[in-house]
Formats: sequence, structure tokens, C-alpha cells
Amino acid sequence: MKHLSKLLVVTLLLVGAVSMQAQDENNPWQVSFGVNAIDVYPTSDDNFPTQTSSFGNELFNASDHWNILPSISYIGVSRSVGDNLSVGVRGSLNKIDKLGDVGVDDLSHYALDGTIKYAFAPNFVLDPFIEIGGGYTWVDEIGAGTVNGGLGFNLWFTENIGLTVQTSYKHAFEDYGRKHWQHMAGIAVKFGGTDTDGDGIYDKDDACPEVAGLEEFNGCPDSDGDGIEDSKDECPNEAGSKEMNGCPDADGDGVADKDDKCPNEAGLANLAGCPDADGDGVADGDDECPNEAGPAENKGCPWPDTDGDGVLDKDDKCVDVAGTVANDGCPEVTEEVQKQLNEYARTINFDTGKSSIKAESTSVMVDIIQILNEYPNAKFTVEGHTDSVGSDQLNKTLSESRALSVKEFLVDKGIQEFRLSAIGFGEEKPIATNNTRAGRAENRRVEINLVK
Repeated sequence: MKHLSKLLVVTLLLVGAVSMQAQDENNPWQVSFGVNAIDVYPTSDDNFPTQTSSFGNELFNASDHWNILPSISYIGVSRSVGDNLSVGVRGSLNKIDKLGDVGVDDLSHYALDGTIKYAFAPNFVLDPFIEIGGGYTWVDEIGAGTVNGGLGFNLWFTENIGLTVQTSYKHAFEDYGRKHWQHMAGIAVKFGGTDTDGDGIYDKDDACPEVAGLEEFNGCPDSDGDGIEDSKDECPNEAGSKEMNGCPDADGDGVADKDDKCPNEAGLANLAGCPDADGDGVADGDDECPNEAGPAENKGCPWPDTDGDGVLDKDDKCVDVAGTVANDGCPEVTEEVQKQLNEYARTINFDTGKSSIKAESTSVMVDIIQILNEYPNAKFTVEGHTDSVGSDQLNKTLSESRALSVKEFLVDKGIQEFRLSAIGFGEEKPIATNNTRAGRAENRRVEINLVK
């Protein structure tokens, strides 16, 4: 039995020492120290009361039966191993001058115990616990192994410092050992929690252990103090609102300043926070006509209709000349205009057998130019014709050169060349008989016809 008790003590001490390496709780270490009282009387075979009430009275009969050394007489160290459990070791000393009702001559008392403690409310101010364990007790030079059981409580004044009170029954294995009660009261100090960033939240519970933060955000920071932790704040260095995901909105237009191109002027979300006074979809800053609605392609200004023909300038091929919608804003050449044009063209005279225009035809050429200028997008064909006098080839060549001569004259006077083409028909298209002098005169002509 003697060796068994020693083996139990050694085992408990080893368990305590090995478990001290674990880290599961905040402030995992606890050191307790204070005074202890040894009471043999309630465990005496002769004096053990048979009534519970008497036992209770005698158990706490400090004046008659307790042995107390008036100094710090115990010290204990324990370590949390998780699930409200902790293990540790405790050493105590005392002087025995009362063995029950028998006085003795100051026997020395030493004890070394291993403990396993279960705390019922470790996170509360009042923290009751139960404890089991075993150890070895020496009275003078006589030692005996014990198995222990007790209960007590911690009363925490702060997170780390509190009062600890405990009562334990220690049952000796050896026959010569003394069964006894040990009462303890002292100071408990918890420590050992890691708080890397120094924000008062231990790393175990700190979602941002390396950056100082706030308790309400599990240790994560809120740099701008807007109530939104930095990891969820799109503007962590500028105070904002939850609606703006932590960003400010200086002009209150619902567009966060970081996305607002006009942060000091209320505007529209679809225009990056800028205003649009005329509602044309072009922000005022980009709108050359901010008070008059117009399309974006015209910089926010309405398209003009310079000639007032109902065709906007952007679609009007004849911006300065009134025309018709059907003809893209340009005037249409009517039959009357075509007739007038050819009446003028047929009066163009050439030197005999040549393509040079006579000076006397200058005025009629001016009239033709005026008509062509009224229809700036219309294209025309200058056609040359002859009578039947002479060979076909000669007449063909002459008619082509006369048509080309008229075209070159018109181009020289400002008519765009792409609007005119020249062709000679020779004697192929007479408009009168070639058998009379008058008829042949009519057939020698130039026509200017609209290309349709």
C-alpha cells in the first residue's frame, strides 16, 4: 500500500507537469497563495460526529481544532487544459499543535499535492469549483500518501485577480497516516494570455490578432470610427455610413464620394454623381447647353436646322439650302427647273466646227450656274448633240468635246466636278428633222439633265 500511494502521487505530479504545456484558454495559468488550516478532529474515529449538524459545527470549529500558521503557508500553480478543467501542483506547510482535542508539541506538517480541478463558471465573477487529486503528506518525519477531494470558489475582483477559498478532505493510505481536512484561503492570480496587438482581446478570441481593434468587432479595427470594421469598410480611413458601405457621401446624392465625379454637388447615379439640369442624359460639366436638352453626340445641345426645312443639320446634306426630307434636306429638281435648265443649255453657242464656247453665251452659262447652285447635291449629265451633216464619227467626237467643254466651264466656275459627267451622242438623238436648216439648228445643241 505504501508503494501504491507513492506511485499515485508521482503519477498526478507528472500529469500536472505535462499538461502545463497545453494552451487552450485565455490566461491559462493561475497562481494561488495564502494561508491553510489543518483540522484532524472531524476525521477522528473517536470524535467523528454521528449527526450531520454536529459534524458541520465541528468541521468549522476553528478555535478548538484548526491548526493555522500565521503566514503564507501554501502556494499552488495550475494550468487550464480546456473544457473548464485545469491541472496543477500545490505545496503547503503548517505547525500542528492540535490533534483533535489532544494538544501536541508543534509537529511540522508538509504536503505536496497534484490537483485536477473543474470550474463551473470560469467566465463569471463567482466561480465555484470541485477538485480531486492526490499527494504526499509528512508530519514530522512520517509521510503518507493521500487521495484528496474538495470544493471551493474563486471570487474575481478583476479579470486576473481574485479571492480563492477551498476545503479539502485528504484520506491517508497508510494506517499510520492521519486523515484530515485542509482549509485554504488566499489570493488567486490568472495570467499567461497572449494579446499580440495589445488591444485587450486575447489572441485566442481576436479575429485580427496582429492589429489593435475593438471588442465589438472581435478585436478588428475601425480606423475611421464610423462603426464599420475595416474589413467591411470600403473607405476604412474616411468615416461614412452603412448605406455607403462605410464611405462618405458629402452631397447626399446616394453616390459615395469615392465614386462621385461631382462629390460636392448632388447628382445622378447613372452620371457618376454629377447633375443634369436639362435632363438630357449629359452631365452638366460635359454639356455645352446645360439648360437646353440635347443629344450626347452633340455635346448636350439640340441639333440645329439652319435652313429651317425640317431636316436637322446633322442629317441635312444641304444645310444652308431648304429642301425636302425625301431628298435629305436638299431641294428637289422639278420638271419645271429641268425644262428651264435645258432651255438655257440649248442656247449655248460654239464656234463653227469647234468645241469652244462663244463669248456671247457667257450670260446663259451664268444662269445655268445659278440653277445648279440651288441644288448642291444633285448630279447632272452634260450631253452634246449634232445634226447629221458630216460623218458619224466626226459628229460623235465633236459632240463629246462640246459636252466636255461645257462641263469644264462649269467646274471652273465653282461647280463640284463629282456632280457633273459629260457624254457625246453625235447625231443619234435628233429632236427635229435634219432635212431643213431650222431642224438641223435645233439638233445642234447641249442638254443638262438630272441624274436620277
